[in-house]
Amino acid sequence: MRPRHVTAAVSFLLLAAFAIPAIADVTLPCVFSDHMVLQRDKPVAVWGWADAGEQVRVSIADTSAKTKAGPDGRWSLSLEPLAAGGPHTMVVEGANKLTISDVLVGEVWLCSGQSNMAMTVSRSADFDKEKAAAKWPKIRMLTVARKAQPEPTDRCQGEWTVCTPDTVGGFSAAGYFFGRTLRKELDVPVGLINSSWGGTAVEAWTSMEVQEAIPQLKPMLASWQTQIDTYDPAAAKARYEKQLDAWKAKAAKAKADGKPAPRKPRAPMDPKVNQNRPANLFNGMIQPLIPYGIRGAIWYQGEHNSNGEQSTRYGLQLETLIADWRARFNQGDFPFFFVQLPNYMKPQQQPSEFTGWVMVREGMLNTLAVPNTGMAITIDVGEEKDIHPKNKQAVGLRLALWALATVYGEECVYCGPLCTAVLFEDDAMVVQFDHAGDGLKTSDGGPVKGFAIAGSDQKFVWADARIDGDRVIVSSKDVKNPVAVRYAWANNPEVNLVNSAGLPASPFRTDEWVTPITGR
Repeated sequence: MRPRHVTAAVSFLLLAAFAIPAIADVTLPCVFSDHMVLQRDKPVAVWGWADAGEQVRVSIADTSAKTKAGPDGRWSLSLEPLAAGGPHTMVVEGANKLTISDVLVGEVWLCSGQSNMAMTVSRSADFDKEKAAAKWPKIRMLTVARKAQPEPTDRCQGEWTVCTPDTVGGFSAAGYFFGRTLRKELDVPVGLINSSWGGTAVEAWTSMEVQEAIPQLKPMLASWQTQIDTYDPAAAKARYEKQLDAWKAKAAKAKADGKPAPRKPRAPMDPKVNQNRPANLFNGMIQPLIPYGIRGAIWYQGEHNSNGEQSTRYGLQLETLIADWRARFNQGDFPFFFVQLPNYMKPQQQPSEFTGWVMVREGMLNTLAVPNTGMAITIDVGEEKDIHPKNKQAVGLRLALWALATVYGEECVYCGPLCTAVLFEDDAMVVQFDHAGDGLKTSDGGPVKGFAIAGSDQKFVWADARIDGDRVIVSSKDVKNPVAVRYAWANNPEVNLVNSAGLPASPFRTDEWVTPITGR
């Protein structure tokens, strides 16, 4: 039997051991992990967590810096800019030591939006061919795990993946084809941070703080707050169970009749944590990345916001998001390039079809007034019956052309024709275009398609159009005194105006007439 004084001594030692605060290991956000790419020629922001007051040292290549964790345990520091190259090893030392291997330095771009940004290479055109050619070890992608958060958070999940034939299928297609073009042209490593989620709204990707300050957005925010305040989980569950029982009966009957089953009802979700609630995706999938060094961002979104009246404020919301991200990353007015919605749905029948899809396109076009923005025009590479067109190669290339020309200084035609002015000559309207390259032409060699004009009666008719250098002269025998012209003004217009590089002209209108929105 153990003597009583020994047992007492052991107990005292155990209690003393538990009373001593444990020293927390230094930890890092997921963006700092093996195979990462750091932005070249910019100060390198590094941050993480440790015990309050703990000293942390970070070193890579020939540079290092020290700091101490604050009272909340968070620490941050800045390293001297690094030149493109690698691989390097980053070492983070505190109470413990972390080693991050295979670190490259090059160009880093944030890729965000909804399903057309999330869409993977495996779902894009010519996947087998693309897979075989995907031997790009200096292209890496970090895919941020999908997480909606009602409050800002500083942590997310994800890991850097090296591009190989075995891994490329899981990469964002738009992001990959953008990054691949940069890698080929610049010959430096390329890092792509894919933070995207299908079916999500622009307001979900923007912080609550900036949206609350905009009067036009107050009704939308109030609607969400009403949903949150009135949500009854028990009642929602009961409604869902009734819907589910009804669905099961309909599905069984459809099966017996040899017909497809109806769509299964969705389980109820607390609107407070819904992925489309304003700011929820900013909180969970953008905030945790700040202030990682990036060169800029590419954006493919807008489909979700193309329904009805909400489409009319898309331009305002996109401008708000751009300003918000730029302010929070605190890296100046970094380049922000976005994809204009492509042709989609039924082919155009009327000279002018005013829809939500068209209004989102116009909002995007107007956003080009924001400095250091660019727009990939995709009016020719969509699909009538698929909201997820497979030709992401063209999307990535057209985004990359904006970067190559406006960020990296390469000389190239980087944008499709944009209407800059309209002159009136007799009974014709003369449309002046920028970004014509060596001159406008048609993609099929035939007559120009897609123009419509109207007189003061606001009734649009199809117009005859002919090219004159970087101008298009538009007229109709049915409109003697035209006052407005529209081009490609429909969800899925038949168009063929391109510049000398083959890039398509953007849809546009010269009027500001208010017309009821019919459909998406």
